[in-house]
Amino acid sequence: MHTLPLSEFRANASAMLDLVERGERVRILRHGRPVADLVPVGEASEPVARVPRWKQPIEPLYLVHPDGRTGAQLIIDERERGA
Repeated sequence: MHTLPLSEFRANASAMLDLVERGERVRILRHGRPVADLVPVGEASEPVARVPRWKQPIEPLYLVHPDGRTGAQLIIDERERGA
């Protein structure tokens, strides 16, 4: 695996992508800490495994005020009062 700082990657991005196309891996560092791994297509399995979780529907949030008004009704009431 090739490891290089972000500044060097920026200066040599095309050459680094050529390495990845040939099957090599490239790790990019920012301030000495790893921030990204470039791997050939098909090798990266973890992010792909997480994609379906992103597609799950998000449950709606409902705000109910102690007096029973919903969040939407609170906003409408404030607008009508000119607040």
